[in-house]
Amino acid sequence: MKSFLSGLILGLLVLPLAACFYLKFGNPPVAVADKPFPFEKQIVHIPLHARIARQMPKTVPIQPTADNLLAGAQLYSENCAGCHGTYASISTFGQHLYPWAPQLLQVHGPHRVVGVSDDPVGATYWKIANGIRLTGMPSFDQMLSPTQMWQISVLLANADKPMPQPVHDLLTKPMSF
Repeated sequence: MKSFLSGLILGLLVLPLAACFYLKFGNPPVAVADKPFPFEKQIVHIPLHARIARQMPKTVPIQPTADNLLAGAQLYSENCAGCHGTYASISTFGQHLYPWAPQLLQVHGPHRVVGVSDDPVGATYWKIANGIRLTGMPSFDQMLSPTQMWQISVLLANADKPMPQPVHDLLTKPMSF
């Protein structure tokens, strides 16, 4: 029993020391082009999705009217398109972030979803308001009003539907940067 406890204590000390040495003297993935740590996506996404599900607003205070969609498109063009692209342009900048910034007006995946149009609107609002650590996604809580964040969220929730012509025109203009 004594040797078991000694081995357990030694094991509990060696593992954190080995991790510290690896981080200090090894070659951990820190550059954008590096492969992720084993289980990195699971370690990050599980608590992120749990927190969003727990804290996201459950009701949407605005409707997807032509005015709200146009306001959302204008705000998206000014604040989001640089990383997340438009209908007409995929963001080169967003493809060089780690993790890459999803192209929110492009079709993706086996179900051919446009951006986050299959996510609850409240989840998109939470991401805009709070940002996501270590991704380059900033918090807009101090930069945009709640109404403006809802307008962008509603726009993205409806990105898979036909848009009013002024919204479509704005989101199909080539990006100018």
